[in-house]
Amino acid sequence: MKAVIQRANDASVSVDDEVVGRIESGLVVLLGVTHEDTIEDAKYLANKITNLRIFEDENEKMNLSLKDVSGSILSISQFTLYGDTRKGRRPNFMQAARPESALQLYNQFNELIREENIQVETGRFGEMMDIKLTNNGPVTLIIDSKE
Repeated sequence: MKAVIQRANDASVSVDDEVVGRIESGLVVLLGVTHEDTIEDAKYLANKITNLRIFEDENEKMNLSLKDVSGSILSISQFTLYGDTRKGRRPNFMQAARPESALQLYNQFNELIREENIQVETGRFGEMMDIKLTNNGPVTLIIDSKE
């Protein structure tokens, strides 16, 4: 399971010009699921993301977690994170999980974060989405549950 996380001052996701998810301060999480992923990968990423100290304290040092700043998450399913671009000019998405299993793990990931009393907004799985965000910092990290 792979996540691209971006610290955001605000963010929203729209489907067909309708806003379906919006947060103020927190993280935008683009989440990709591959064939070998299990609930253990979802647990690892949910724990890592909610406790990662990437928010600034009063001394402008990254010492605070999402929990510490009472931030929210905008979670977006993103199968293209498993796009293989090594050969040719068109990405190969064979490493992305099938939609049924990806949806199940994506939902479990979001629920694990909610269990930590963190607000989670989402896009719509499998839909074409427009994402708007104000990246704060900018701070953008990639986390892979297998690395």
